[in-house]
Amino acid sequence: MRIIAGEWRGRPLAAPEGQGTRPTSDRAREGLFSMLQSRLGTFDGLHVADLFAGTGALGLEALSRGAAHCTFVEKERAALDVLKQNVARFGAESRTDIRAQAIEYVPPPARPCDMIFLDPPYAAGLAEMALARICNAAWVAPAGRVSIETSGERPNVPSGFAVEAERRFGKAYILLIRKKD
Repeated sequence: MRIIAGEWRGRPLAAPEGQGTRPTSDRAREGLFSMLQSRLGTFDGLHVADLFAGTGALGLEALSRGAAHCTFVEKERAALDVLKQNVARFGAESRTDIRAQAIEYVPPPARPCDMIFLDPPYAAGLAEMALARICNAAWVAPAGRVSIETSGERPNVPSGFAVEAERRFGKAYILLIRKKD
């Protein structure tokens, strides 16, 4: 697993041992960021959040491409240790906020996010709960986007959001929604 593009292109990411964390595959991450690049044009200056962060691959990819700040949320100890290691490896501590909490209890970031990556454990039923928790003005900036990765079940899209794109990359199903103006 590696960073695909930007400042840290090609640099490897550490991952916890075992099957407790399922990082987004390079192929799915490349597809997601291609979809986002065509819609955003640039990541420069964006504030992003990586929820159920695991290794931090999605948030670190955004930072590598120019995002100004990333709020990482992860509750599992092994994944949290690796996330901190990856952030330190890239010297990104000043551009991150790492929260060791479950999404249902974590407070919103200091400012609403332009992009939120939501990658809950597959088949755990957490996508809709997390969407209900974060799809509000405290979490998502006006016209902000949320990417949801699941194993195939399409979660209900919260009111005030519209589907912008949906793609399948192997086992990963990615739904991109955007906050309506």
